[in-house]
Amino acid sequence: MATNEAPIGVGILSFAHVHAPGYAACLRRTPGVELAAIADDDAARGRAAVARFGGDFHADYRELLARDDIAAVVITAPNALHRELTLAAAAAGKHVLCEKPLATTRADGLAMIAACREAGVKLQTAFPMRFSAPAIALREAVRGGAIGTPLAVMATNPGRMPAGWFSDPALAGGGAVMDHTVHVADLLRWIFEREITRVYAEIDTRLHPGIAVDDVAMLLLELDGGLPASLDPSWKRLATWPIWGGVTLQVVGDRGVVAMDAFAQNLQHFDERDGRYTLVPWAGGEADLGLVGAFIAAVRDDTPPPVSGEDGLRATEVALCAYESARRREPVACPGALGA
Repeated sequence: MATNEAPIGVGILSFAHVHAPGYAACLRRTPGVELAAIADDDAARGRAAVARFGGDFHADYRELLARDDIAAVVITAPNALHRELTLAAAAAGKHVLCEKPLATTRADGLAMIAACREAGVKLQTAFPMRFSAPAIALREAVRGGAIGTPLAVMATNPGRMPAGWFSDPALAGGGAVMDHTVHVADLLRWIFEREITRVYAEIDTRLHPGIAVDDVAMLLLELDGGLPASLDPSWKRLATWPIWGGVTLQVVGDRGVVAMDAFAQNLQHFDERDGRYTLVPWAGGEADLGLVGAFIAAVRDDTPPPVSGEDGLRATEVALCAYESARRREPVACPGALGA
């Protein structure tokens, strides 16, 4: 895409999240964008990211936000820091693409949305699955009536437990349920254009003794109109497997069934040198690029981001309700379903 416009300067706030390298690579591939700087309180991690992807390094994110050549930021910090960084970015007039979950509490999510609205900046939640070709095809089939009236949904999003702060409840806000529920919760809202009204959850820690967060769960969800859905978001994959890549949906209707495996179009590669199993895409694999491109387009064209802060909040509420349900051992109503 040829353009005479100056490139949009983007900064990344923290490389703590496992998705940060992917987003940085996408920024490098997006026309009309300059990855201008990376801020990280871990100097070694931040400088390594700059050496790999370019831009300037800042040990203090406030220095990055003070730069006039940066119009937008990508926040890939630990979950509990999203509020602080988003509010600071909004105050500095920077548009925000925030990694999921949007926040670790409902109050933080509401504060982030309000701050960006009041500052007149975009707030987009990082839900790349909306840009996945299989997910788009499934949505079109369901919305187009290919299976008739939807009757039930079975979903999975298993993965490997990420290292580091992901198992620190103060930084992550929870374990597998917080980490992996939000992707599918957002897909369900987007595909069916209904809110999730109730959650029942069984949650435990069984596979990784000694961690302070959950690693296994089963969620039963109810959408507007009584549509039931099940979800397994557990960290149950072996240490040699990718951190994620198990998003599946099966929708049963009164005239048929449609199923999706979002990561099926991959070569499976096991490297005996480092004992790692990886998925090497041979088709598709452009969800992250679509996510980043959509954010940049919203900034450039001054249009609403396709995945809003409100979308991020609703998905986070589902995870929070799952924890509440597990504590109370009963179904819990979601705030979004009450119009709150």
